[in-house]
Amino acid sequence: MWRARAAAVCVVCQSLANSSYGVKGKSPLQKLHLVSRSIHHPHYTSSKFQRPPLRTSIQQFSSLNRLPLRKTKLLSVKYGYLPRRNFWVARLASRLLKLRYLVLGSAVGGGYTAKKTYDQWKEMLPDLSDYKWIVPDFIWELDEHIDFEKFSKALPDAEDLAKLLPDFDKIGESLSSLKGFFSPGSQGETAFRATDQGYENDKQYKKVSDKEKIDQLQEELLHTQLKYQRILERLEKENKELRKLVLQKDDKGIHQRKLKKSLIDMYSEVLDILSDYDASYNTQDHLPRVVVVGDQSAGKTSVLEMIAQARIFPRGSGEMMTRSPVKVTLSEGPHHVALFKDSSREFDLTKEEDLAALRNEIEIRMRKSVKEGCTVSAETISLNVKGPGLQRMVLVDLPGVISTVTSGMAPDTKDTIFSISKAYMQNPNAIILCIQDGSVDAERSIVTDLVSQMDPHGKRTIFVLTKVDLAEKNVASPNRIQQIIEGKLFPMKALGYFAVVTGKGNSSESIESIKDYEEEFFQNSKLLKTCMLKAHQVTTRNLSLAVSDCFWKMVRESVEQQADAFKATRFNLETEWKNNYPRLRELDRNELFEKAKNEILDEVISLSQVTPKHWEEILQKTLWERVSTHVIENIYLPAAQTTNSGTFNTTVDIKLKQWTDKQLPNKAVEVAWETLQEEFSHFMTEKKGKEHDDIFDKLKQAVKEESIKRHKWNERAEDSLRVIQHNALEDRSISDKQQWDAAIHFMEDTLQSRLKDTESVIEDMVGPDWKKRWLYWVGRTKEQNIRNETKNELEKMIKCNEDHAAYLANDEVTTVRKNLEAKGVAVDPCLIKDTWHQVYRRHFLRTALSHCNLCRRGFYYYQRHFVDSELECNDVVLFWRIQRMLAITANTLRQQLTNTEVRRLEKNVKEVLEDFAEDSDKKVKLLTGKRVQLAEDLKKVREIQEKLEAFIEALHQEK
Repeated sequence: MWRARAAAVCVVCQSLANSSYGVKGKSPLQKLHLVSRSIHHPHYTSSKFQRPPLRTSIQQFSSLNRLPLRKTKLLSVKYGYLPRRNFWVARLASRLLKLRYLVLGSAVGGGYTAKKTYDQWKEMLPDLSDYKWIVPDFIWELDEHIDFEKFSKALPDAEDLAKLLPDFDKIGESLSSLKGFFSPGSQGETAFRATDQGYENDKQYKKVSDKEKIDQLQEELLHTQLKYQRILERLEKENKELRKLVLQKDDKGIHQRKLKKSLIDMYSEVLDILSDYDASYNTQDHLPRVVVVGDQSAGKTSVLEMIAQARIFPRGSGEMMTRSPVKVTLSEGPHHVALFKDSSREFDLTKEEDLAALRNEIEIRMRKSVKEGCTVSAETISLNVKGPGLQRMVLVDLPGVISTVTSGMAPDTKDTIFSISKAYMQNPNAIILCIQDGSVDAERSIVTDLVSQMDPHGKRTIFVLTKVDLAEKNVASPNRIQQIIEGKLFPMKALGYFAVVTGKGNSSESIESIKDYEEEFFQNSKLLKTCMLKAHQVTTRNLSLAVSDCFWKMVRESVEQQADAFKATRFNLETEWKNNYPRLRELDRNELFEKAKNEILDEVISLSQVTPKHWEEILQKTLWERVSTHVIENIYLPAAQTTNSGTFNTTVDIKLKQWTDKQLPNKAVEVAWETLQEEFSHFMTEKKGKEHDDIFDKLKQAVKEESIKRHKWNERAEDSLRVIQHNALEDRSISDKQQWDAAIHFMEDTLQSRLKDTESVIEDMVGPDWKKRWLYWVGRTKEQNIRNETKNELEKMIKCNEDHAAYLANDEVTTVRKNLEAKGVAVDPCLIKDTWHQVYRRHFLRTALSHCNLCRRGFYYYQRHFVDSELECNDVVLFWRIQRMLAITANTLRQQLTNTEVRRLEKNVKEVLEDFAEDSDKKVKLLTGKRVQLAEDLKKVREIQEKLEAFIEALHQEK
């Protein structure tokens, strides 16, 4: 009976425990008195009830909670001991069931601990959203190339996925069975106690000082960034090698296809055309460039060389090396080479000899571009650099900004550098790469003020601090470097801030050694460890990537707008041409030069069409005009003073021989060359009616002058001509009457021409005669009156002695002077002799003309050698010899002209035209005018627009 009552009490306790389904807190069984619990449950010792009960938020479930509870009356309890029954089968089953619940409890506790550990690690990881630039752009553009909708359709539906997931309802029912298992002293309680201990350890971990946690996080972040940086560099190196192999295969023609120009090459061509189109950098040119500016010796050139991955610029310690803007176009290619836009030579940048030659060539071009008396030049030197792995962009290296003009510089050097820098930076789409020397005080910087004026909001400026290794070593407060990088020490704002190291200051350092030194420095630098600088703000590689991205972003945003602007400009120019020159073709300066070149060559060929008769007539006439004075004054007049014919002929032969040996051949060549010039000039300047275009006049004149200057007559011509002339003058034989009459006519014309000239001179000496004085109301001067009186006295002397000698004796001069003094005219003896020379000359010519008339019938006496005749016509023979020499000389010179000199002149003209064609400044100077400039602008704008449209199309295709 007592056992039955005790069993009933146990049943009541069990029902109370089951009735607490879904209730948090202690079970009714746990609320019983210790003595009661020890009586009813003898396997629980009293010591176990001294521990605090397990507090858990998990609801207690039981497999029996669905059974209806029966209302049972509480029976009275009697204290006593219940004897233990040996139900070993039941005890074995209970042990096995407890093992199952122990495994489930451990799994739940371990999952809870793992979840808390995951959350803690998630909070410790850095925010990598700022480092998206590490991932290549094509990763973000995969959705444009891969159709993710097809992948989503290929995935299983939600119902199929639900079948693969576990049945959470059954798991909940299994967990409810743990309700009775989590009792004091069980293994489940031990598992959850372990979980609580882990939670307490987490609290202790959170109590660790924030400083240690920050240091640890920074160290882990730095190692993570460096790890990804090395992985990225390794991948890029592999990509670089692969692209190099692909490009080399394309160069060898393996694919048998024509490679298109790269985007950057197309864009660089547009900039080259623009620089030729407007050397003064027109404000309408708003195409993006990366403008590299900085103080002198701030490291601009070194940064540019690190981006180009080659030491391509001349270097000097403290000396101004960049004397003109250098446009560097970086593009990708299989070989690391450099070439100028106006040269076909490629410099291999992997060879030190080619690098030295390239630096020397750049320095030579800079010095040539600088005009005399200047230090810097605004003329741009265009250089293309290709190589595997180079970032595609266009950079312009400008002369360094200076604060003081030193000795050896032009006075306007500082202002010129400022004007050049402003001209490039005022382009609203130009990216300004501002270089600041980190090893000097920031307050000494000049370029930052200039950049802040051009870009006050910093929307297109990238600030670069160079020589950070020296700055960290010398600056007392590292926070100052951080303030410089963050732009707090300058009024200038920037789009991005970077810190780089450009080597140890040794000009012989290679690019690879500088890269290694830079990476090693930043790995050990406090600037990164203390988070003064971020990893993406250091190294020239990151700078190159950032500048390239910014450059192409600016290009994509502005190039279409610029193309529309040039399209409008083209329409305006075409309209102006149609209104002003409706019937003329749009020929630019080069096309006009080609047209003028053909006309000039046609005119040179026209020289060969001149008839031999025309050449000989011109040469004979011109040669006689040149030598007639010498023949009359030095040969004929002295010989005519002789008393007999033998002396006359001897004097003539001697003087003709001397003349032929010394002067005559040279004079003949000069006459021939002048005749060729005159004929050439005649053809060049002759207007051809309506077809004549005066726009070529200056060019033709310049070509003519330069060709004549270069042309030199054959030196051997004089020697052969001397022999021919000497033989012609020695021949005295006149074969027929016609030749005799021709000699008479030639002599008469020559003497009459000389007489006319002499009378003109005398008239100028003595003044007008009485007819002119009465008709034109003019008078004589005092000197003319003296000359007139002197002339009258001398004429009286000649009338008294018609055979007077050619010279006055001293006593005769005295007689004339005294006779004039008797008339009240004071005269100088020199005036008397001068007047006598002209008076006697006129008397001699008149006498010679009268003798010439007598010799018209003297050919018969000439054939008989003037035997038994008082008439002597030796002077006619002399003029015959002169006339025959002139005809033979003219014939010889004509043959030399047509056979040799005309061709040589044509060759010289071609050379001059070729030289002018290569000299653009010469063409600009010689082909001028509104029509030329308008056609030139129209061609350039069309070319720019077409190339811009092709570039935009290629840009869209690349997208």
